[in-house]
Amino acid sequence: MTSGPPPEPYQPSWRRPAGAFLIMACIVLWAGLVVQLAGPVGRLPSLVQGLFYLIAGLAWIWILPLRRILSWSETGHWRR
Repeated sequence: MTSGPPPEPYQPSWRRPAGAFLIMACIVLWAGLVVQLAGPVGRLPSLVQGLFYLIAGLAWIWILPLRRILSWSETGHWRR
């Protein structure tokens, strides 16, 4: 029984650490934006504040840039 050539050794991609760095940078930028908006948003009622931070956090962090960064770090393409 003959076997084929040995399998190629796993070569880690540079995109994973770069993607992790980009994700951390997005979180830092978002935190800075939240600090800048804390004054005006702090004058709103508590329920409105909670909704604002929930929507802003989910939309800005997870839906817009992070989904694309995660996709890029896994596949090498910005969109699947």
